[in-house]
Amino acid sequence: MWRDSFRLQIFCLLMAVLAIVVLVHNFFQLEHLDDDTISGSNWITENDVQHSLSQTTKTTRRPYCGYKQQALSKREQAEQESLLAAIQWPKPPGGKLAFLHSTDPARSDFVIVKPSRFFKVGDQLEVLVRMKDFQGKPKRYGGDYLQARIHSPLLKAGATGRIVDCQNGLYKVFFTLLWPGEVEVSVSLVHPSEAIQVLLRLREERPDRVYFKSSFKSGRYSETTECNVCLPGDLPVCNFTDLYTGEPWFCYKPRKLSCASRISHAKGGYQKGLLTQEESLFFQSDVNIKRPILSSGPNSVIVKPKAFTDSSSMDRAEDNIVFPSGYYYEDEWRSRTHWIHHFNKSDDITKCLQGKVIHLFGDSTIRQWFEYLTAFVPDLVEFNLGSPKNVGPFMSVDLKHNILLKFRCHGPPIRFSTVFSSELRYIANELNGIVGGRNTVVAITIWSHFSTFPVEVYIRRLRNIRRSIIQLLDRSPKTLIVIRTANVQELGPEVSLFNSDWYSFQLDSVMRKMFSGIAVHFVDAWEMSLAHYLPHNLHPEEVIVRNQIDVFLSYVCPLQT
Repeated sequence: MWRDSFRLQIFCLLMAVLAIVVLVHNFFQLEHLDDDTISGSNWITENDVQHSLSQTTKTTRRPYCGYKQQALSKREQAEQESLLAAIQWPKPPGGKLAFLHSTDPARSDFVIVKPSRFFKVGDQLEVLVRMKDFQGKPKRYGGDYLQARIHSPLLKAGATGRIVDCQNGLYKVFFTLLWPGEVEVSVSLVHPSEAIQVLLRLREERPDRVYFKSSFKSGRYSETTECNVCLPGDLPVCNFTDLYTGEPWFCYKPRKLSCASRISHAKGGYQKGLLTQEESLFFQSDVNIKRPILSSGPNSVIVKPKAFTDSSSMDRAEDNIVFPSGYYYEDEWRSRTHWIHHFNKSDDITKCLQGKVIHLFGDSTIRQWFEYLTAFVPDLVEFNLGSPKNVGPFMSVDLKHNILLKFRCHGPPIRFSTVFSSELRYIANELNGIVGGRNTVVAITIWSHFSTFPVEVYIRRLRNIRRSIIQLLDRSPKTLIVIRTANVQELGPEVSLFNSDWYSFQLDSVMRKMFSGIAVHFVDAWEMSLAHYLPHNLHPEEVIVRNQIDVFLSYVCPLQT
């Protein structure tokens, strides 16, 4: 009898111990499940299935790339394929080519076709560019990236040209002659075709060449981990993919802190050692990056005025595909698609913006608009939000004239120094929160921070923004939407690998196609930076920004003609 009683006691004791073990285990699970639930983070496994912490630690995760995991409709898939096809770049024949067989701008030249003919304003000027390699031999294939413009230094006039790759070492450049006087031609090799193939490889294979980081903090303890659209390896990650847009973003999970403890985002740095020794020869500042190609004959023509027509009032087409979209004359931009009012007095800007709310979304190139307007208009006073310098968000107010000007950077990837996690906003989501109306103005630019990623990442971002714009215009048709395009910049061997004009040109081409046909207006910062005589700069000088503002405000307050 006592043995049965003893066995019963032992059994009860074991059950009690087991119950305590189960309770502790469940509490452990609940604690970590709460971490994930609060932060909205999940673990990504090799099967792309979301698991809890206990399951994830037993599996390995293959590299996850959000742009490869998109669930696209047939229409979206067709559009994406069409966009990628439109920016396909010619490749050199065969495999890798030796440096000596690559394009040498010093040995290449251009000629003006029929330079002695009679030219008048409105005529077309044709230029033939002939490429040679470093042995002086003619190139037999295309794929070089060129930039070209016409200009008259004394008149401070300039315009860009349309380049046609004949894919046999020859290039044709077409210019529209838009002002009278002596007009000079300038052609530059930005990158040889061999360098473009390296840039293509880096874009597809090394989207991590700019890396990001986030800080996590709880009390006095903090950790910093790497973040990106794609994270290699099998370490556990925090999934910060946006719930509304589906924009992917991941950080490696801190060792001791939860994903919910993230406090900031920042640029981590740039990867080194991306090129082989042979590839590095294609990226030399004084040899083959943005080097001039000289004329083998006359480099200018004389243009006569067009009879009975002022050059400032040449035919303006309503189609935004007009090329070039405009030109400089006496350092002022003259659009060929709409009339430009030059806001040289602060009172004119105040009168234009009175009673309006202006939202500026994007990167530092549109932040320049905020800085210019705040500095130029006396009554527009910046309200200190305590935001980090050059990061934002920023806000300026003119109480007297009821003007509100706001700037906010776009969501990741963003290469700013430090952005508070609470201020990481996607443009599409911000647009969804705008009521809109005739007194609401929205200006957007987004391009520079996407240059290191496959184009699909950029297409996804623009698709989300476009959807929100269409919805905003549907509920508030009087809302004004302006898109600032990309611009050219100074390039060196290192900058070329991350922010080459070629990358920007490709993204800009995609953006223009995706926003064509909807009620948005463009400020052509690309042509405005390329056509100007000042050196190229990621952040254009004030005279160029002023002209961009003139175009922008001319949409807000169009001239009555």
